Parts: sequence; structure tokens; C-alpha cells
Amino acid sequence: QVQLVESGGGLVQAGGSLRLSCVASERTFSNYNMAWFRQAPGKEREPVSAINWNGGQTYTTEAVKGRFTISRDNAKNTVYLQMNSLKPEDTAVYYCAARFSFSSDSVGRPNYWGQGTRVTVSS
Repeated sequence: QVQLVESGGGLVQAGGSLRLSCVASERTFSNYNMAWFRQAPGKEREPVSAINWNGGQTYTTEAVKGRFTISRDNAKNTVYLQMNSLKPEDTAVYYCAARFSFSSDSVGRPNYWGQGTRVTVSS
């Protein structure tokens, strides 16, 4: 069972930046594709960005392209989401996820989820 622990959420003004981190409990972390999902109030959970095991392939949803960047450090069992130029519509609970397949235009259902970290962007 992989445990994922997110951190880095908080309250920020529009135009600001945050960096989310997710630490995985297993050494096999480097074998997994990793992703960030988000769920806004009253909406379904949606994929934001995904990265393959070695960082050579990524997926980013259109709404955040050019503003959010996913990266990973396998030596630290950690995946990051750098969020710049934040907008009020980015307000959501952000979830780290692991072990799934993805392509350039879709993300499969992950096997493992973190508990989420809340991001609130004020206007």
C-alpha cells in the first residue's frame, strides 16, 4: 500500500504562486506514474497534471498550461506541482495520485490517492 502525503496548500491572492509537494512512502515510487488532481466545490475531481516514472512524459490540462509545472525527484520520493499566476478558479482541494496510465490527452484512474491539500485563491 502506497501512502501519499501532500503539503504546500494555502491561501494566496490571484496572481500569486504556490508549490505543492507529495511524498510517497515506498521506494518503488520511481516505478510509478504520478499525478495531481483537483476537486473544486460542487465539481467532479479532475486531472491537472501527470508525469511518467522518469519525468520524460507529462500531461497538463488545458486550463493550467503555461502556469502549472509538474516535476519529480525520485531520490526523494517526491512529486511537485509548481503553480504560478494563480486564478480564483484554481481554488480546489488538490490530490496527489499514483499508479495509473496516461497519454497526451487522458489520464487513467489511479490506484493510490493522498488525502489532499486545500488551495484557495482570493480575487
